[in-house]
Amino acid sequence: MNAAKPERSQVAHQVMWNRMISIVEEQAQALVRTAFSTSVREAGDLSAGVYDASGRMLAQAVTGTPGHVNAMADAVGHFIRRIGRDTMEEGDVYLTNDPWEGTGHLHDITVVSPSFHEGRLIGFFACTAHVTDVGGRGFGVDANSVYEEGLYIPIMRFATRGEVDRTLLAIVRGNVREPDQLVGDLYALATCNEIGHRRLIEMMREFGLADLAGISDFILTNSRRATLERIAALPPGSAEGHMRIDGYSTPIDLRVKVTIEADRILSDWSGTSGPDPKGINVPLVYTKAYSCYALKCAIAPEIPNNAASLEPFEITAPENTIVNARHPAPVALRHVIGHMVPDTVYDALDRLLPDLVPAEGAGSLCNFQVSLRPRTDAAAPDGARRAEVLTFNSGGSGARPTLDGMNATAFPSGVMTMPVEATEQVGPVLIWRKELRPDSGGAGRQRGGLGQFMDVGAREGHEFDISAMLDRVDHPARGRRGGQSGAPTIIARDDGVPMRGKGRQFVPHGRIVRMAFPGGAGYGDPAARDRAAIARDLALGYISADYARAQHGLEDQEIAEILAGRERG
Repeated sequence: MNAAKPERSQVAHQVMWNRMISIVEEQAQALVRTAFSTSVREAGDLSAGVYDASGRMLAQAVTGTPGHVNAMADAVGHFIRRIGRDTMEEGDVYLTNDPWEGTGHLHDITVVSPSFHEGRLIGFFACTAHVTDVGGRGFGVDANSVYEEGLYIPIMRFATRGEVDRTLLAIVRGNVREPDQLVGDLYALATCNEIGHRRLIEMMREFGLADLAGISDFILTNSRRATLERIAALPPGSAEGHMRIDGYSTPIDLRVKVTIEADRILSDWSGTSGPDPKGINVPLVYTKAYSCYALKCAIAPEIPNNAASLEPFEITAPENTIVNARHPAPVALRHVIGHMVPDTVYDALDRLLPDLVPAEGAGSLCNFQVSLRPRTDAAAPDGARRAEVLTFNSGGSGARPTLDGMNATAFPSGVMTMPVEATEQVGPVLIWRKELRPDSGGAGRQRGGLGQFMDVGAREGHEFDISAMLDRVDHPARGRRGGQSGAPTIIARDDGVPMRGKGRQFVPHGRIVRMAFPGGAGYGDPAARDRAAIARDLALGYISADYARAQHGLEDQEIAEILAGRERG
C-alpha cells in the first residue's frame, strides 16, 4: 500500500492540472460571453491564466493570443511589486494598461485578482482584453509619443474588498469615445477572474488542498523537465535570421541570432532597426512573448504553456531598437512589428532545423478602425451618428513543409476574423465585399494560404476616417526552400485615389475603400507540386488558369478539363 501512494499522488496531480486548464478556459469563455468590445466577443483577442502565490503562470486558456498570455506571464509580477502582497485583501481587483508592464500598448487592459482560500493568499487570476478605444488619437499609428495614444492607467486598484473605485470609472468615462463599452469590458474582465477563482476553490476543497504549492511544483517541475529534454535533443548551433518589412515611412529590418545550447535557446535581436517616430514600436515584453511562442511552437508545441516551459527560452534586445522601445515611444500598433517576430525567428531556425518551420505568412493582422460621423459636405439625414468600429482580419499563412498554408488565417496571433454581421451591427459601416483572394498564395510544392479582398464604406449620410494598420505592401511574404512569395497588400479608394498602408485617412461620403490582404508564401519548388493538388486549387478557384500555366506549367487542354469538371458540379 505504501508503494502505491506516490502513483496515486501523480495521478491526482495530473487530474488537478487538467482541471486548472479547464478552469482558465471557462474563465476565458466567460470573458468572450460578457465582453462589450467586438474584438473580444468575435475575434477572441484576449487571454486568461492562473498563477501561484509567487506570480508564476501555472496554466493558460487555449482561447486567446500568445502576445497577450506570454506578456501577461511577466505582468503579474509587476502587479505584486506595485500593489504589495501585504496590502492585498479578498475581493480586491487590480488593473493596468501600461504598455511596458502589461501587454505592449494602451489598448490592452490587464486585470489581476488575488485568490484567497480560508483567509490565505494562494494565487492569482489574470486576464487581458483588447478594447476598442482608450481616447487620445484613437487606435492607429499616427501618434508621436505614448502620451498622445490615449488614457494611461498605472497598476492600481479597480476594486478594494469588492468595492469598485467610482472615481477611476469617472476618469475613464471622461477620456474615451465609447465609455459604456469600455466600462462594460472592465466589469467583464473582473467577473471572469472571479469565475476562475470560484472554480479553483471548488477544486481545492474537492482535493483537500490548503494551498497550490504541491500542484504548482508538479506542473512547473514536469514542464521544465519536458522542455529541457526537447532542447537537449536538438543539434547545438547558431544562425541568423532577417526580415525587411514596410514600417511607416521607411522600411524596418528585423534581425535575430538564434542559438541552441544544451539547456536553453537564445534569441538576440541585436542589429534590428531603431525605434520609429510613429506608433509601431514594440516594448520588449511583447517581443519576448512572440519570440518564445515561435520557438515553443517549433520545439515543444504539445507541452502546456506556463512559466517553466517558457523559462528556457531567453530573449534579449538592445535598448533603443524597435523591438525594445523605451517610454515614451508610441506603441499603439506594436502588433504590426511584433507579429513579424516569429517568421524572423524561423528564418534563423530553418538554417538549424531544416524542414521544420513554415514559409513566411501575412504576419501582422490586417486590421483597420473606422471613425464614422454624419457627413459634413451636405446636410446629414436624421439618425446619422458617430461610431468607432474596429475590425480584425487576416491574410494567408505561410505554407508548411508538408501542408499548404491556411487561407485568411492569423498566424501568429491566432485571433479570428470578425464576421461581417457583427461588424455592421456596432456602427453605420458597410462591408461591400469580403472574399478569398485567388492567386495570392505563393506557389510551391506546398502553396501559401490565400489572402482576402475587403471593400468598406459607410451607410448613407456618413463619412469616415479609416486608420489603416497594414503591412506587406512593399515587402510580401517570402517563400522558403524554393517557394514563391505571396501577393502583396493593396489599398486604394474606389475612385482610384491611392491610400497608405498605415495611418488615419479621410474617406468622403459615398466612397469605398478597397483592400486586398496579402497571401502566404510557398514552400518548396513549385515544379514538385502534386498535379492533383493543382487541379484541386483550380477547381476550387484558389488559383486561376493563368497562375496554373505560369507557376505549374499546366497545358490549356488540362486546364479546360479541370474547369469543365468544376462547371459540371
